[in-house]
Amino acid sequence: MKSMELGSQGLTVSALGFGCMGMSTTYGPSNDQASRATLARAVDLGVTLFDTAETYGPFHNERLVGSALATVRDRVRIATKVGFIFDDDGKMVMHDGGRPAVDCSPEHLRTAVNGSLRRLGVEQIDLLYLHRIDQKVPIEESVGAMADLVGAGKVGHIGLSEASTATIRRAHATFPLTAVQSEYSLFERGVERNGVLDAVQQLGIGFVPYSPLGRGMLTGALTNLDALDDSDFRRHDPRFQGENLDANLRLVAAISQVAAAKKVLPSQLALAWLLDQGHVPIPGTRRIQCLEDNLASADIALTDADRAALEDAAPIGKAAGDRYSAGMLATLDADSDSAPQQH
Repeated sequence: MKSMELGSQGLTVSALGFGCMGMSTTYGPSNDQASRATLARAVDLGVTLFDTAETYGPFHNERLVGSALATVRDRVRIATKVGFIFDDDGKMVMHDGGRPAVDCSPEHLRTAVNGSLRRLGVEQIDLLYLHRIDQKVPIEESVGAMADLVGAGKVGHIGLSEASTATIRRAHATFPLTAVQSEYSLFERGVERNGVLDAVQQLGIGFVPYSPLGRGMLTGALTNLDALDDSDFRRHDPRFQGENLDANLRLVAAISQVAAAKKVLPSQLALAWLLDQGHVPIPGTRRIQCLEDNLASADIALTDADRAALEDAAPIGKAAGDRYSAGMLATLDADSDSAPQQH
């Protein structure tokens, strides 16, 4: 696995990272032993960037990732995200309408980072993101607190998740951002039209697409919800419901045709499309075989004909339905492209 510099602040990572969320939450029950084996295999294959967050579990994922990577700490870079509020029982605090509560005040961030350091079992977080932007706190105050944590040696680099162009520019002017993380894939291309991709490229900030396989849709393996566990959040995800699902499966079928012509998996082609743009996607999986398939995408070179075929198969705005529930959409930065996709 080749390495590359993420952004322009000196953080070197593998071209493909690993999103660890699904090992603790969101996609139904998981198995820690299998997760540890998959993480170990990822390290063996050269993955160095592992992405977690305090809210994955909550808290379980940071403990899992920290303990699984403890013996190879000098070979990996751990990214985590903070900013949500939890009650005394460790559950996320929710507002009416299912909107998670966010607190990016300096005091809360300092407390949250200390908790993440403890759970991860590390002295420094390599890359710290604000998980969501707190509209009640000026971004300059939040980033100023993150800069102080860098100065104290508790954090190596900082970034934002799901931030608008205006927020990114204000934050970067306060302290240099290493990375911005947003959902981006052939399935979700909002950052192309809301200015985020242009902004990070202009400012020398690395871009980390999460859900690069459309929450599993772009694997081509998911054709209905029957096989999903009752606790799998996709049973309630707008893009997996009714007519939206039918429309999105047609989109995946078009991508799969392009992949078949190139003799690769649709998931591999979707990741190669992101790598071709110089981004660092963080696909997640619990299975070693899927991990190996994903990493093979780093060896796929796209031609102009491939790019044109994918643009025809999955143009901007083709996916049907909102990418989050109404409550989660409400947590996105006010200027982010959170409007429903049209088809």
